[in-house]
Amino acid sequence: MILDKLENAANYYDCVPGFEKFMEFYANNDLETLPACKIKLDGDDLIVNINDFKGKAEADCRMEAHREYLDIQIPLNDDEEMGWKAQVDCCDITTEYNEQKDVEFYADKAVAKFCVPAGHFAVFFPEDGHQPGIAPGKEYRKIIVKAKVNQ
Repeated sequence: MILDKLENAANYYDCVPGFEKFMEFYANNDLETLPACKIKLDGDDLIVNINDFKGKAEADCRMEAHREYLDIQIPLNDDEEMGWKAQVDCCDITTEYNEQKDVEFYADKAVAKFCVPAGHFAVFFPEDGHQPGIAPGKEYRKIIVKAKVNQ
């Protein structure tokens, strides 16, 4: 897992697949004004989801993990709390792995919680169980970049 400011993204280009290509797209587009949508930057290998997001209470946010993709989660205009737990330690499966959606959900509780301020990003690798969306009562724009890691 990585947590940092968007201005430091270049430090991670070598270890985060697709990040450099996404940041080129980010630099050339105003993601706060584009309509909510899904954009394939590199076929199914790099997908940008622009979401108008409604935060939830922690109890309503599920722990999740992926196998084929990493997530780069970027709250654009408000802070979001997220939780983390190593995927290998997630044992209370609520929804079995869905290969088409590349996600498995857990009832496990996060062992670490942290704030991702607007203008920052969190990278979650397949090894990272994560619980995004903890932002009760907030409505904000959020970018979720899905980059294929297992090819």
